[in-house]
Amino acid sequence: MFASRTDWSLTPNRLSKAIEERRRAGLPILDLTESNPTRCAFSFEAEKVLGSLADPRSLTYEPDPKGLLRARQAVAEYYAERGVQVPPERIFLTASTSEAYSFLFRLLVNPGEAVLAPRPSYPLFEFLAGLNDLELLPYSIAYHDGWQFDVQAIAEILRHPPSRVRAIVVVHPNNPTGSFVSREELRLLAACCREHGLALIADEVFADYAFEADARRVVSHADVQDALTFTLSGLSKISALPQMKLAWVAVSGPPELVQPALARLEIIADTYLSVSAPVAHALPAMLETRHSVQPQILERVRSNLAWLDTELSPEVPVTRLRVEGGWYAVLRLPAIESDEDWAVKLLAEDGIFVHPGHFYDFGAEGHLVVSLLPTTEIFRKGISKVLARVRRAG
Repeated sequence: MFASRTDWSLTPNRLSKAIEERRRAGLPILDLTESNPTRCAFSFEAEKVLGSLADPRSLTYEPDPKGLLRARQAVAEYYAERGVQVPPERIFLTASTSEAYSFLFRLLVNPGEAVLAPRPSYPLFEFLAGLNDLELLPYSIAYHDGWQFDVQAIAEILRHPPSRVRAIVVVHPNNPTGSFVSREELRLLAACCREHGLALIADEVFADYAFEADARRVVSHADVQDALTFTLSGLSKISALPQMKLAWVAVSGPPELVQPALARLEIIADTYLSVSAPVAHALPAMLETRHSVQPQILERVRSNLAWLDTELSPEVPVTRLRVEGGWYAVLRLPAIESDEDWAVKLLAEDGIFVHPGHFYDFGAEGHLVVSLLPTTEIFRKGISKVLARVRRAG
């Protein structure tokens, strides 16, 4: 009765079972995975956000496949502040970056063909690939005192005919490694795209959350001109408003590729017309609120990260992998137990909820991923229990 693309395993894993058992027992859970900024005690400009939704122009339906022009102009201004010029006619509004990925997969990839995506990374791509009848091929981000793309491995995948790859996905910065794409890495990736006729899809939802400036880092992929490039972002992270459900795609690259891409993408977008008028009219005001909420988030994540580093010492067999931005930290623990064993034990015995590394497809055991968004009190209490657990195990 059901399509094979939805034939997922619905059996709860051990960690999910442990969470449910603890909740049934009425026991507290200290959540170090919380990534919803609306639940992390930040101050939002409530009057501006809610007031922007009351625009009387929302009572008139004026469908535009690319989205309301005024909203797209606000997105263009956002990029202009970062020194990147993106014409509004090259911007498409979507309800989410997930929807944007689906639009692009439909635009670029035939059923049975493939896209390359980073590993480790957020597991969303696997589901989106399956729902769009394509294959996801991983390429590694390797850690050697920092994260680097294995561009040679990408080239090797593409070198073996017949290549079914139609696009390369980059996440800038990656989730959860917090690693940005460097200018040199982009140069090599763009060369691969040109040589093999591929598109570049760049997810920049966390791009505003860099911990420090770095001239070697790509400012935005929306500025790429030598390969057909689709840059994704949205309100979810930029203004910490995931509930408002508005994102976008910015298209750049050689004119002879950009123009047919825009024409085809417009038909896809016109088929769905998913962005609501109230949110589209509210977008300029909601984007402005980033100036008040982003400093709060950056202060929180930097503070939690700095405190974490003060707690790590040679006496505690835990290290933190280098992170350049985003909302997460990766901890490396002794591989005396699997990632899942560590996570289940921390939850069942200490009431601490963390994500095991295999959730993000880490290639080796001994990794836990924690969010840097929780309040200082919750973060310090939770991390202290994690470190105490590891000491006892050692």
